[in-house]
Amino acid sequence: MRPLPREVFESLVADALDAVPAELMALLDNVVVLVEDRNEDEPDLLGLYEGHALTERGWQYGGDLPDRIMIYREAICDVCETAEEVVEEVTVTVVHEIAHHFGIGEQRLHELGWG
Repeated sequence: MRPLPREVFESLVADALDAVPAELMALLDNVVVLVEDRNEDEPDLLGLYEGHALTERGWQYGGDLPDRIMIYREAICDVCETAEEVVEEVTVTVVHEIAHHFGIGEQRLHELGWG
């Protein structure tokens, strides 16, 4: 489907973040969620977590720039046929990338149905 307007897509990402339980959101530490059109290196990538997962942070962690979760608007719209599918894919992608912040790997996410 054609890419949704940025404002509409950003509101879907905000809705997906609002749906994450408050207890989990409270545990996010030093993370920013951004919407970008596409990943230059991997144009088909739907989302990306860049940073140091909580499970990898040690005593030396501090003063670092925020970890980044990127949600790729055009790539997600490319794999969806309807607006309802976009809503679902945004939710899955947001949860998937947040899970990486908590140290959950790709294989486990796929096993859990969030791949």
